[in-house]
Amino acid sequence: MNALPTVNLVEIFSAIQGEGLNVGTRQIFIRFAGCDLRCHFCDSAHTWTPKSSCQIERTPGCRDFVRYSNPVTLAQILAWVQDQDQSGIHDSISLTGGEPLLQVAFLQELLPLLKQQTSLPIYLETGGHHPGPLEQLLPDLDSVGMDLKLPSVSGETHWLQHRQCLELCYQANVEVFCKLIVGEQTDWTDLVTAVQLVAEISPTMAIFLQPVTPLSAQHPVQPPTPDQVLAWQGNLKQICQQIRVVPQTHKFLGQL
Repeated sequence: MNALPTVNLVEIFSAIQGEGLNVGTRQIFIRFAGCDLRCHFCDSAHTWTPKSSCQIERTPGCRDFVRYSNPVTLAQILAWVQDQDQSGIHDSISLTGGEPLLQVAFLQELLPLLKQQTSLPIYLETGGHHPGPLEQLLPDLDSVGMDLKLPSVSGETHWLQHRQCLELCYQANVEVFCKLIVGEQTDWTDLVTAVQLVAEISPTMAIFLQPVTPLSAQHPVQPPTPDQVLAWQGNLKQICQQIRVVPQTHKFLGQL
């Protein structure tokens, strides 16, 4: 007899999306534990490795969290999402992490059930470096946000995998946008490489330059100056027209 599928969660909660194409919209966030990257700018290092418990918000947006033991089941997640969605205030469900694509087997079972239970679109936040798992999930995804890794800022290099993931989304006609975290030490050649990669697949795809938000003065990655950001945007728009600058607005709103 097969064991019931389970997964390690960090949390489920309701909040305002602070990044990318969905900025300002209300989402139910399902945050999965586990990440195979170690980006220098990461503000979610607590998601890198699974923990013994997760926190689940009882009332949408009220931060009245209750802790439950990990791992959790499909039935538990579906029930928690149903509790969040009762008020009808949400625009979509966000699968985030960590790196959700590490949980592809579980998500293959969860996503069709979520679609049956709720009419909310399903949005995946990913580092865009696991094309195989992404391809398996695309039939059940409505949109994808890819955090393309600039080596000079993140310490990670995954250009080939980024290209493969973008091509898969484009071929599947799934809405996709890219996010580039930028800091004061960002290498211009990294930015050009990333934007050219996107432009070769779709010159109209939206690309968001997101200045890093340091957690302290000792944070290893500090934000760029306004002059840097303006110069980058102006020059990159010669390659790809949809270059937008949006900071992490949820941090300004206290939606952490």
